[in-house]
Amino acid sequence: MTRAVQGEELAGYVRQKFPDAVCQWKGESLWIEPSDLREVAEFLRDEPDLDFKFLNSVSAVDYVQYFEVVYHLTSLEHNHSAVVKTRLYSREAPTAQSVVAVWPGADFQEREIYDLMGVSFEGHPNLKRIMLWEGFPGHPQRRDFEDVVTY
Repeated sequence: MTRAVQGEELAGYVRQKFPDAVCQWKGESLWIEPSDLREVAEFLRDEPDLDFKFLNSVSAVDYVQYFEVVYHLTSLEHNHSAVVKTRLYSREAPTAQSVVAVWPGADFQEREIYDLMGVSFEGHPNLKRIMLWEGFPGHPQRRDFEDVVTY
């Protein structure tokens, strides 16, 4: 069975290299400063004791006060998993760093989040809509989205 690395344990590793990157932890989750996301992702992938080379998924949640981008990671080598999150407090232009250079599998997932939630990913090589057409008004998975499209 895959062991879930607790947020506090993961924070200990991250703080050794990035002392100011950790916002908080709770249970199996660790929150990272958005400005440190890409570097922390590289560290989580490359640190031999962690070895999070597999990105299971990237998703986003609209909590109205902020957006949360959630990364589910797995180490096949160590048979453990982790949940890393970051919070974006801008509703007008929420932006996170892209992790496509770290985990290429994030490509379509970041594009989907951009398309449906309006979260931009800085450094993404091809950030454009993936499900809806260019010019679609708004982002339909946002809590404040009003369906104004007529078919």
